Amino acid sequence: MTAIGLVVAAVMAALPGLHVVWAFGGVTGKSAVIPSRNGVPVMRPGRVSTIAVAVGLAIAAFVALAAAAVVPWPIPAIPATIGCLVIAVLFAARAIGEFRYVGFFKRVRGTEFAWWDTRVYSPLCIAISAGYALLWSFAR
Repeated sequence: MTAIGLVVAAVMAALPGLHVVWAFGGVTGKSAVIPSRNGVPVMRPGRVSTIAVAVGLAIAAFVALAAAAVVPWPIPAIPATIGCLVIAVLFAARAIGEFRYVGFFKRVRGTEFAWWDTRVYSPLCIAISAGYALLWSFAR
């Protein structure tokens, strides 16, 4: 259980850093992480929303550590296991996608994002979802 929590937390802890870099103008890999159609991005996330995603990912890393009993859970009324279940569902939904630009069932293919999404992002989301589902099932 501890090993699963540490691995999931390590993956989740790396992701906020990328989002913070992008929020403050970094362009490394940016073309591969935003869906596009005919070379035009289908969304333009702003600084606040990008930082909000970074904060959410950092909280998710903490939830993994708390569920694995690596760190204490500071809120006694809400067990970390509930957080694991919610995060598992969210990442599974991300992997499935919205059926147009994102996820395994996307229709728009042939873009740089679609290539990376099919081979890296969606499989990573499935792995993250499975990790949180394991944490949820063993920590209950």
